[in-house]
Amino acid sequence: MDPDVLFVLGCIICVLAVPAVISAFADGRAPRAPALIILIAGGMITYAIIERPGNYSLETMPDVFARVISQVLK
Repeated sequence: MDPDVLFVLGCIICVLAVPAVISAFADGRAPRAPALIILIAGGMITYAIIERPGNYSLETMPDVFARVISQVLK
């Protein structure tokens, strides 16, 4: 799989898991499943960064997202 796709999916999954973590803490539960999801997303992001070092930064994130979205819609 393309590292750009893994990076974007990892970022999206990580952002979507944050409300689940907050909800678990608010309910007094241990955030086991959300923590596992964040670990998997972090692994995806880490793999993408290792495959293409120096390609991902805050300045290039919009370009990477746009490139992946254009691949998907094509």
